[in-house]
Amino acid sequence: MKYFVKFFVVTFFLIFCTHLLAQDKIAVMDLKYVLNQSKAGKGAQDFLKKSYNDKVKKYSEMEKALKKEEADLLAKKTVLNKDEYQKKADALRKKVIDYQSERRAGLDKIGTQRSEARQILLKSINPIVDAYIKENNISVVIDKKNTIGGKVENDITKTIIEKLDKVLPSINLK
Repeated sequence: MKYFVKFFVVTFFLIFCTHLLAQDKIAVMDLKYVLNQSKAGKGAQDFLKKSYNDKVKKYSEMEKALKKEEADLLAKKTVLNKDEYQKKADALRKKVIDYQSERRAGLDKIGTQRSEARQILLKSINPIVDAYIKENNISVVIDKKNTIGGKVENDITKTIIEKLDKVLPSINLK
């Protein structure tokens, strides 16, 4: 019995010490928050929103002009001869097709710029996170959206934003 108690105490002590030495540090980071709240992320978002709103306004005006031109053409349908009406209708159709392709290209460009800005931010965040992991001996960084709960001390989001703002103050989108 004496040996059993000694064995139990030694085993418990070894397991406890091993557990203390082998604890892994886990950190949590809200990637979406970092992308949206960093200086570069906010600047890119503001630029893209302004660009989008400008294009929407421009296309709205073009659309109104095309509708007005269509209404004028329909009003003149009885006055114009068939060939002349057909030529004007074909010209209007061509304008509409050009408008649609220009609009699609403009909105696609904004989508491409958004994707490029995200890639630039992610490429800048990765080395910062890697350096932070090495400095603080962290085993794993998990995105906050994939966690249910945890200690506030494990959240490194604000620290990463501060470091990202120093490394990448803005993104140049054209």
